[in-house]
Amino acid sequence: MKIQNRRYTGSKYKLMPWIKELILQNCRVHDSLFDVFGGTGVVTAELLCITKENIINDFLFSNETIYRAFFGNGKYDPVKLEEYVKEYNSLDRKKLKENYVSENYGDRYFKNEDAKLIGHIREDIQLSLTAGKINKREYNILLSSLLYSLDRCANTVGHYEAYIKGKEIRSEFVYELIEPIETSNKITIYRSDANELVKRISADIAFIDPPYNSRQYSRFYHVLETITKWEKPKLAGTAMKPPEENMSDYCRKSAPEVFGELIDSLSVRYIIVTYNNTYDSKSTSSRNKITLEQIKETLERKGKTKVFETGYHRFNAGKTDTTDHKEMVFITEVDA
Repeated sequence: MKIQNRRYTGSKYKLMPWIKELILQNCRVHDSLFDVFGGTGVVTAELLCITKENIINDFLFSNETIYRAFFGNGKYDPVKLEEYVKEYNSLDRKKLKENYVSENYGDRYFKNEDAKLIGHIREDIQLSLTAGKINKREYNILLSSLLYSLDRCANTVGHYEAYIKGKEIRSEFVYELIEPIETSNKITIYRSDANELVKRISADIAFIDPPYNSRQYSRFYHVLETITKWEKPKLAGTAMKPPEENMSDYCRKSAPEVFGELIDSLSVRYIIVTYNNTYDSKSTSSRNKITLEQIKETLERKGKTKVFETGYHRFNAGKTDTTDHKEMVFITEVDA
């Protein structure tokens, strides 16, 4: 599986040919790229061919693990990893014991027998690392492969805010390996608060695709976060969520001020910001916390700003009218 082969709200994968062309046409230098809100990691991945140094950041534990699997520079043994795949897919899930994943997510997010296998694999990956059977890069690859594999069969509409009720859940889980990305670029990975990290980073370009609405990504992808961290917290509510953590100010009323602080702190030559026009959405959770006008005013304080737009079919869980939806890209050349 490649880095784009996952379901993720706001993924820019399909827009990357257009965005890459905008960068080449409007940014005279693009050797170093700072992907401030990395998300799926597809922006960094798609721009490796026009950059030499890449910094990628996201505050989700699952995304950091995925970055270290795809972009990490540690060595790994492909033959050994394939042996794990064969072993996991040969297991009789019906004979496996109940575990943390099946007890919490079984017959909710996954068929119970699939959930037992997912939990078994997750525990085995952890034990393999502890026993020294795999190194940290191999651990990240195996764990990321589990996240990608379970995401394919999850009983959801593409995120984990809730699971689909009232339908039969089929057993569809198959464990497959991700395909790490080979590159000569220097890549640095962070899991940090973006507003604090930007004070310490310099680059030619900052690519900024922050959350704009009230959907907290740590809650949207809580199943992936819980399986990644593997601390086995007590889960609660219909959606079986852990206690709150990693709650972003970009999903609150303070978003315009927080965004302004971020932009003011950047030490780059160009700023690229992506934005979609859902501010007037009928769904309050989809409605943007920052308006287009606020984005433009903030960026123009840093330098000359150009705005580009294209039609785009975005993720829609059913409540948001996406008629005439547009994706916009702001490119600011920072004043000397």
